[in-house]
Amino acid sequence: MRLSVDHRTTYRFTVPQSRVVQLLRLTPGNSHDQTVASWRVHVDCDARMREGRDGFGNHVTMLYAEGPLTTVEIAVQGEVLTSHSDGCVLGVAEPLPPALFLRPTGATPADPAICRWSREVATGTAVERLHTLNRALHARFAIERGRGDPGLDAGAAWARDSATPRDLAQIFCVAARALGAPARFVSGYHLWEIDGEHRPAPHGWAEAHVEGLGWIGFDPTTGMSPEEEYVRVAVALDAAGAAPVAGSRLGAGAEELEVDVAVSREA
Repeated sequence: MRLSVDHRTTYRFTVPQSRVVQLLRLTPGNSHDQTVASWRVHVDCDARMREGRDGFGNHVTMLYAEGPLTTVEIAVQGEVLTSHSDGCVLGVAEPLPPALFLRPTGATPADPAICRWSREVATGTAVERLHTLNRALHARFAIERGRGDPGLDAGAAWARDSATPRDLAQIFCVAARALGAPARFVSGYHLWEIDGEHRPAPHGWAEAHVEGLGWIGFDPTTGMSPEEEYVRVAVALDAAGAAPVAGSRLGAGAEELEVDVAVSREA
């Protein structure tokens, strides 16, 4: 499948900023089932950009822009070729051992309620238990349309009736780790809609490691494993570590963030 991605992130500041520094995790990598045909990251102001890799092996771009700045727009446009993989992640460089992804974080604590539920629900082989968790999370929560609360941890999200894709993926990570399976958050894009409406936001799902099989993707938003409708970009222990854009600014005032994402299938 050939997927086209158009992702725009716009910052507007109430007071001109002297300097803006951003870390961008916006560039996907090649794998056995994903090939980047074209990809371009553009900024609408005079900025220096430096390419590199973070500790998880993600492709990152450091952006440095000097002010005065009242707006900054980061635009990503590209095409990616994907193929069916049964959810398996193949041909990806792994700089870290799977056991690292058993580690809890502030956003993915070993919440007692989630851990207890995980052990009660999951049955069967190691991979069957993970698929059961994925389907059960999908059935348990209504999907929130908005961006949600970025500071919400998995335990607090568990207590609600609805959840964002980010919340669901982080809950899955906690539940999988409770079963002894290393699990990580994945950020990227997905060719999908909610109730027939386009969802203008990046997507988030999870991956868990199964001995003898490797890393396998699980998306509790759909209750299924990610397939060729997905573009995989970055991984980390939680959503903050794989966030598409993160950074700081030098200046007073408030900021307003606007995100628009369009993913389409090319003929």
